[in-house]
Amino acid sequence: MERITSFTVNHDLLEPGIYLSRMDGDVTTYDLRTRTPNGGDYMDDLTMHSVEHMFATFIRNSPLREDVIYFGPMGCQTGFYLLIRNGDNERVLETVKQTLRDILAYEGPVFGASRQECGNYRNLSLAAAKAECRAYLAALEGKTNDFKYREE
Repeated sequence: MERITSFTVNHDLLEPGIYLSRMDGDVTTYDLRTRTPNGGDYMDDLTMHSVEHMFATFIRNSPLREDVIYFGPMGCQTGFYLLIRNGDNERVLETVKQTLRDILAYEGPVFGASRQECGNYRNLSLAAAKAECRAYLAALEGKTNDFKYREE
């Protein structure tokens, strides 16, 4: 059986950043890597779920709103996937950074935190989302990004 693209990336070389995972026609999958893989420091469910609610809402209300296809957590608990139609890398990077800043500035209830809106609505925390987003924003601002996975 053919290996999927994400399994061909050497995860021992990844660090927090934003990477081009794949391109399918006009859809670009961005790897928003918030944690170092295999480092033992994984997001818990509360953090992943909370970031998902906050980031998905803000990015779907950003200048990219018409091109956002999906935002959600990686099963390995080290980041998120963002699928964008007609993605311009620099525009996506700046919008991701602004989305993180928006989450950090937000005061109020986590978006979608009711029984009618979410199947696990009690498992949400704005503080957890902010902590993850603060660390990720610092990682993104502290480096120049070429969007490519490092190779051995």
